[in-house]
Amino acid sequence: MEVIYQYAWLIPVLPLLGAMLVGLGLISLNQVTNRLRRLNAVVIISLMGAAMGLSLALLWSQIQGHPTYIRTLEWAAAGNFHLSMGYTIDHLTALMLVIVTTVAFLVMVYTDGYMAHDPGYVRFYAYLSLFGSSMLGLVVSPNLVQVYIFWELVGMCSYLLVGFWYDRKSAADAAQKAFVTNRVGDFGLLLGIIGLFWATGSFDFGVMGDRLTQLVESGSVSNFLAILLAILVFLGPVAKSAQFPLHVWLPDAMEGPTPISALIHAATMVAAGVFLIARMYPVFEHIPAAMNVIAFTGAFTAFLGATIAITQNDIKKGLAYSTISQLGYMVMAMGIGSYSAGLFHLMTHAYFKAMLFLDSGSVIHGMEGVVGHDPALAQDMRLMGGLRKYMPVTGTTFLIGCLAISGIPPFAGFWSKDEILGAAFEANPLLWLVGWLTAGITAFYMFRMYFLTFEGKFRGTDETIKEKLKKAATIVLESESEELAPAFGPGAMKHGELSATDDHHDSHDGHHSDTPHESPWTMTLPLALLAVPSILIGLTGTPYANYFEEFIFPPSETLTEVIEKAAEFNPTEFYVMAGASVGISLIGITLASLMYLQKKIDPAAIAAKIKPLYELSLNKWYFDDIYHRVFVLGLRRLARQVMEVDFRVVDGAVNLTGFFTLVSGEGLKYLENGRAQFYALIVFGAVLGLVIVFGVT
Repeated sequence: MEVIYQYAWLIPVLPLLGAMLVGLGLISLNQVTNRLRRLNAVVIISLMGAAMGLSLALLWSQIQGHPTYIRTLEWAAAGNFHLSMGYTIDHLTALMLVIVTTVAFLVMVYTDGYMAHDPGYVRFYAYLSLFGSSMLGLVVSPNLVQVYIFWELVGMCSYLLVGFWYDRKSAADAAQKAFVTNRVGDFGLLLGIIGLFWATGSFDFGVMGDRLTQLVESGSVSNFLAILLAILVFLGPVAKSAQFPLHVWLPDAMEGPTPISALIHAATMVAAGVFLIARMYPVFEHIPAAMNVIAFTGAFTAFLGATIAITQNDIKKGLAYSTISQLGYMVMAMGIGSYSAGLFHLMTHAYFKAMLFLDSGSVIHGMEGVVGHDPALAQDMRLMGGLRKYMPVTGTTFLIGCLAISGIPPFAGFWSKDEILGAAFEANPLLWLVGWLTAGITAFYMFRMYFLTFEGKFRGTDETIKEKLKKAATIVLESESEELAPAFGPGAMKHGELSATDDHHDSHDGHHSDTPHESPWTMTLPLALLAVPSILIGLTGTPYANYFEEFIFPPSETLTEVIEKAAEFNPTEFYVMAGASVGISLIGITLASLMYLQKKIDPAAIAAKIKPLYELSLNKWYFDDIYHRVFVLGLRRLARQVMEVDFRVVDGAVNLTGFFTLVSGEGLKYLENGRAQFYALIVFGAVLGLVIVFGVT
């Protein structure tokens, strides 16, 4: 088994090799490489499959009790400074490797069906493989510097994939928004890394935690500084895992192809923030103030995302806000010290949310045959309904995902979410209350999505609704055009240049059927496979026999302590807490059924009664508007003022200097005539002037 650990470095290298081969082919032999599209896909999928096999072997070895394996080599040295690079395999690494490789492998299989007619099919696979390699490199990193290197690579891949259809303005804007927002958090992370190294002299996770604790206790480092450094590091996960206040990029990132929404924005990249908190746990756990900041940030984000998801009509954006909310649960769990519960929810959420996103892609794929390749129509749930009859596999797996995320037993989400809520109740009842209310809202909006999409009558052929949606999309685009026009100059953006159409499949409108159709097997097979862990994987972490907690426990605890805690399990307490969370979830499902399935309650009437709250949710708590006014428009005004200063002061000073030189030069050239008697006259005049001046005084 030791041999597997020696070759563990191949796990991130194999996808990188695939990306390099296909990328070089696209650069040097573009037409040939694009013609061999299926061969390229097979190569990349096979290499990811090999990485998945190695990851599963490592996980099995870790379960059997193999000790942590670290292999490093010196990368840089200067005096007493030594920096090593390499890889580490422990319980957390093995778990994350399996999550990333399994989801990436299934997404790659799914991509073959979803992107079948896209001209960028091969390029998309190259980006996917590069992202997989970057994420796997981040997971195996043994120190904070190597984590940061791969952290930035993951961000670059996100930019490329979100803006994959870069000829669409909305996709290009979303990619820039994601990139810039993440840079804010990454700058904080970089400052935190530098500060921790200055304080502790190490980039190693465990060493930093121990030394920082000793320094604070001895008074060498103030408690305030330790809190500041911890919060700066936490800014990285705040951006990457879309936590308040840097959550605004994730919903817009849905402009990328749906497989990316499943891979990056459900299972892997956004989970990197939670993973980093887990890796930095030796630092965070000794700083209570930082832990409180983490916990309350996560709780507020969970509530924020859920309340916005209630009013979303775009199926992908609804799932995006759901992802923000569930990531908030994980961050809250980390903040209250429930290390294993947070990672347990990360694992279960990765599978059922990836399945839900892929389901949404299957729905969009089926809808495009009816409404054409227009995301304003194909992704709007108001045009769906009754799809379960036409898309049975997609409908069944979506229902499984809804039950899992709503916390209905025995599905996976119940066990992980209930463990977080139980830990929150012990730590702070206020956090539990926020999480409990969020659980009910989650069940409501998820079943709202299910009923609108898969139950009732199909509305895709209703021309009245289509015209309303097209008119609304046109108004939005025209307002964006008018708002952006001043930045580019008058006439730079004409009506019609902004389009809501999505031509990534065909050049025509794509309308060729009156009913949707089930997706091909390359898309439905990954859905069926993801449904299995969505149902069963939670059974590894039941309170009766919590195998997950015995495998993943905090760095500060031992296996013996974990087993002793498990022996203290109180069934009555569990049933009360579980009953409360399931009860509010059932209330949410019942309300959704009464509103959108049985039509006994009119949602519009309720929205009219609570219009301020409805408007708050519909406008995403106005965060996008505030950020636009403060940062986008504010920075534009600042840029204009700087340009004015540059033009009038800086350029004016330079121009004045040139003008003075020119005038003085022109004047002096008449004095420089080369005649000695003229120069003697000037000298005589100067001397005479001095005599007169000094004689008078």
